[in-house]
Amino acid sequence: MEKTEMKSKRLGLIGKNISYSFSRGYFKDKFATLNLNEYSYENFDLESISDFKKLKDCTDIVGFNVTIPYKQEIIPFLDNLDPQAAQIGAVNTIKIKDGSYIGYNTDAYGFKISITPFLKPHHKKALILGTGGASKAIAFVLEELGIAYTYVSRNPKQNQLSYDKIDENVLKEYLVIINCSPVGTFPDVDKKPDLPYHYITDEHILFDLIYNPSETAFLSEGKKRGAAIQNGLAMLKGQAEESWEIWNR
Repeated sequence: MEKTEMKSKRLGLIGKNISYSFSRGYFKDKFATLNLNEYSYENFDLESISDFKKLKDCTDIVGFNVTIPYKQEIIPFLDNLDPQAAQIGAVNTIKIKDGSYIGYNTDAYGFKISITPFLKPHHKKALILGTGGASKAIAFVLEELGIAYTYVSRNPKQNQLSYDKIDENVLKEYLVIINCSPVGTFPDVDKKPDLPYHYITDEHILFDLIYNPSETAFLSEGKKRGAAIQNGLAMLKGQAEESWEIWNR
């Protein structure tokens, strides 16, 4: 874990190999802009989720964000779940109140506000690439929006598709494709999900939860073919602001 100047209200991000993370810089700038000198935000890079127990001994920490790979694994360590987080089955925000650790999901809010402007009447079905914690919030929002979805996985379970089953007919039917996998994240910027991109059209939306790089190879393939594209930065900012609201209620 990182060393940080001691502040009276500590916040931070729980994850693994998270030196790339946007959140620390975002909140540092926010605190400076608002002259919130009592706040700090740091990365808690945990080798194992069991290391979270040590953080619970720090009485000056008031909240956390949670990222890959712990959005589901963190749940047994919490005292309570917000109803929406319980329904989603994943947590990316923790509020500590009167010694209780309460889990929330603000990914859903961030995703909803960032994809809604791109949606058109013909966007009725979506492919969700990846089945990790982030994908649960995506599925929750799609249900709210009335968009049917199917998960795509390298190891598909029942009612899921494998990548080798994605063909022209599938891509004619599913006009929204959301990458919830880490494939294409810096520094592996040349990698992309294994799809037949030549079937992508200008009727598609390609949404990538990745924000570094700003245009992934996945999004670049969509852009070449006229698809609407959006990276994860707007979603990330939205979920960060919603987290801030939760911590200050």
